[in-house]
Amino acid sequence: MDRLTKHGIVNIKTDDINATRKALVVTVSADEIEKEHDTILGDFAKEARLPGFRPGRAPKPMVAKRFAREIGEELKKRVVSNAYRQAVKESGVEVFQPVDLKGDEIERGRDNELNFVVDINPEFNLPEYKGIPLPKTDTEVKDDEVERTIDTLRQQRADYSVVEREAQKGDYVKLSYEGKVDGRPIAEIAEDRPIFGTQTGTWEEVGSEDAGIPGFADQLAGLKAGDKNEIKVSFPAEFPHEALAGKDAVYSVEMIEVREKKLPEIDDEFLKGLNVESLDQLKEQIVEELAGRKKTDGRARQRQQLGDTLLERIEFAVPESAIEMETDGLLRQIIERNIRQGVSEEELEKHKEQIFEESRKSAVKRIKLRMILMKIAEAEKIKIENEDVQRHLMQEAMQRGMRPDDLVKEMRKDEHVVQAMRQNILFDKTLDFLLEEANISESET
Repeated sequence: MDRLTKHGIVNIKTDDINATRKALVVTVSADEIEKEHDTILGDFAKEARLPGFRPGRAPKPMVAKRFAREIGEELKKRVVSNAYRQAVKESGVEVFQPVDLKGDEIERGRDNELNFVVDINPEFNLPEYKGIPLPKTDTEVKDDEVERTIDTLRQQRADYSVVEREAQKGDYVKLSYEGKVDGRPIAEIAEDRPIFGTQTGTWEEVGSEDAGIPGFADQLAGLKAGDKNEIKVSFPAEFPHEALAGKDAVYSVEMIEVREKKLPEIDDEFLKGLNVESLDQLKEQIVEELAGRKKTDGRARQRQQLGDTLLERIEFAVPESAIEMETDGLLRQIIERNIRQGVSEEELEKHKEQIFEESRKSAVKRIKLRMILMKIAEAEKIKIENEDVQRHLMQEAMQRGMRPDDLVKEMRKDEHVVQAMRQNILFDKTLDFLLEEANISESET
């Protein structure tokens, strides 16, 4: 388009960089720039304090000279901002995210050409989203599941008594140990993970498969308090701590105490501790809880299948700026989770390219699904109601252990957090709508 608008825009040209990125070339008239400069100069002159003049009374030429840099910066900011806003409005471009709005230096006395780069919302037609086939959720609770739950409750309430005998599988033992690889202390090899090196007065379950050191807990059987022994272990080649992977180690162990685990009987005292009057009532509660959990898990799987099906049914380009932001967020989550699990920085660095590629693929899928859900919400006129927000805030507050009012105050400190919350509520409502419209088969998930 090539015309002079009331905002002093002489020409707006758009060029495709790729499917979701455009260049906007905007020509601003010299008259518009001069008018903006005069306005800014007038604003500065009203507040300027120069020697020999009362505040706001200094001649404009002197003000222009004294504050040339500041006036120039403000001129660029205003001209660039106005030009960008007008260019987006008149070109009809649906901007997803500005990429480069810095613009060029503004020169008075001539038309100025400003160059902007923006990512745009992709254009796509929705696939068929009603009647998506899904298996039904199995909520039946079997007897063995109830028995396993009761056994877990007994394990949680077990009593541990000191015994003067050799340790057996299932006992809990207090011990100290020091590990070495080829005579070198593991505490020096794996300084960031003391559990693999040296421990004093720590507890282990004999024969546990969850022990941090592979094969260590199995070899504690047969030792009694006061015994000292050497335990040989082999760290597998795929062990997460690279410095120990594939290495053979020897642990010097001193047994301090052996405790036998005794499970409580299922009697009146046990049932009273669980706030039930009978075993039948306990089983009923367990069935209800497990059925609810299965329903929740099954619904989550159905929602996942809905998303996967929608993604399979349509292909479109995603703005690069969206991919970069989402990938950065996923990378932070992965790194923080791995560090909490004890993965070393060296190991993360070794696999950084793989981690990045997987994060980027996940980011693209997430962004696409959100865009599809947003478009479905628009098509079906799905809106966020006040009760949706209140319900979400109550659930979030319960999960965080906060009062709802305190959570609201915290969230209001960051508008982005509020926007993200509302967006997530809308996506949840849209997925619920799709579930209601889905074709649920008789085969179970």
